[in-house]
Amino acid sequence: MSTDLASSVSLFYLVGLFDLWTGIRTIFISSAGAYAIAKYIDSPFMPWLGFVFLMAHMSVNHVHRQFANAPDKVDITGAQMVLVMKLTGFCWNVYDGRLKYDELANFQKARALPQLPGLLDFAGYVLFFPSLFAGPSFDFIDYRRWIETTMFEIPPGTDPNSAPRTRKQRKIPRSGTPATLKAITGLIWIFLFLKFSTWYNTAFVLGDSYMQYSFARRIWILEMLGFSTRMKYYGVWCLTEGACILSGLGYRGIDPKTGRVQWNRLENVNPWGIETAQNSRAYLENWNKNTNNWLRNYMYLRVTPKGKKPGFRASLATFITSAFWHGFYPGYYLSFLLAAFLQTVAKNFRRHVRPFFLTPDGQRPTQFKIYYDILSYVVTQSAFCFTTAPFVLLTLPSSLLVWSRVYFYAVLGTAASMAFFASPAKPWLIKRLNARNSKKLQELQVQLKESPAEHPLMGLPSDPGRELDDAVKEIKEEVGARRKRGASVNMPTGQDMKRAVEDKLGKKI
Repeated sequence: MSTDLASSVSLFYLVGLFDLWTGIRTIFISSAGAYAIAKYIDSPFMPWLGFVFLMAHMSVNHVHRQFANAPDKVDITGAQMVLVMKLTGFCWNVYDGRLKYDELANFQKARALPQLPGLLDFAGYVLFFPSLFAGPSFDFIDYRRWIETTMFEIPPGTDPNSAPRTRKQRKIPRSGTPATLKAITGLIWIFLFLKFSTWYNTAFVLGDSYMQYSFARRIWILEMLGFSTRMKYYGVWCLTEGACILSGLGYRGIDPKTGRVQWNRLENVNPWGIETAQNSRAYLENWNKNTNNWLRNYMYLRVTPKGKKPGFRASLATFITSAFWHGFYPGYYLSFLLAAFLQTVAKNFRRHVRPFFLTPDGQRPTQFKIYYDILSYVVTQSAFCFTTAPFVLLTLPSSLLVWSRVYFYAVLGTAASMAFFASPAKPWLIKRLNARNSKKLQELQVQLKESPAEHPLMGLPSDPGRELDDAVKEIKEEVGARRKRGASVNMPTGQDMKRAVEDKLGKKI
């Protein structure tokens, strides 16, 4: 698929099929603005200016969509969300190309753009049809390697007999079979969504008939509401991934173990991994993978000063970016907030309870491990069907109404678990584990505790308690650094704060 053909197909669907003239304007403004910023601003702030411009432009459309409140109408915000990921990454790649090669990390070296791409190649990248409306997102260097077919070159030393088969002079390996399988899988998911969404939908859980069922049945219905909603995304992402595979962009090389061609370069979701997840991290890392990669590579690691480990600032910036990127519906923020605490609870159970179901050396499961796994699965799935319900319901009244109809069970369970691990029970568990487990496992647990915080998934802090400790530590370090430089650091008194508020308000309080 050539650059001009891909752009033409995208324009046909935008205008000819969906009549999205305003969508063309939106894509043009974001793309032209990002390209101009990358070309004319030679400054360390260039990628941040691009980020602010793109996020601000998208936020305007998010607000417009929210006030229009027309869910049945096709709009451009979904495509713009994908475009923001591509263009912010593009600005960073251009910036990395201006730095000295030795200053770059391996990830940056692989994606840096020493020369600004031409307008035609840039337009082809922006309007690449298979991923225009729903993703997946990818970096410009992947697009260039696909266009130039260098992506399909066999690594030196590879046995020519193990090279993937191609058709005639075509350099792209045969991709018809894996693309067809993805397309069929996507269509099955879409068909299931159309059936299940007639049985489990927002009108059902908001209606009076929902309360006629038992508490356990209401939880099950909530689970099926989430599952039927996920089917829509499973279907769309499988179809777009299949289109990328058919074009060849999904090519990931040859698996050295099996010798088979891999086509999962742009895999965005793993339905099996989500539906069988036994903990929050496994659940989140299998969902919207390319957004997770974008948040990690172009926010979490970018706000971290060179030579330092990511801390509270990185996590906070990533969380805010993820929240604003999704939009401004209150339901999103309810889900984000509760999911962050779920991450902490899940990590505590994994560190302080799960080892009891392993042998003392931590290498093998005990005969009771199966019961722990089953309980973990049930708790994880039931907790997330509650947590993600506001993501489907969107509004605050609807979200709180449905939560109240299942008695806020996940909120209460999370609060009780956090209280439990904040009590003397946690030191008691640690003492019992130390007495039971081998020295090697104890050393491993200490290493896990002292290791750097895991990067946030979907922008959610992996451990809010630890993030707060990092924030306090960073503040103390900043205050100490200023004192060494001779700067005075004085905290305002209560009267000072009162006078400042009165000055702002223009009246006494």
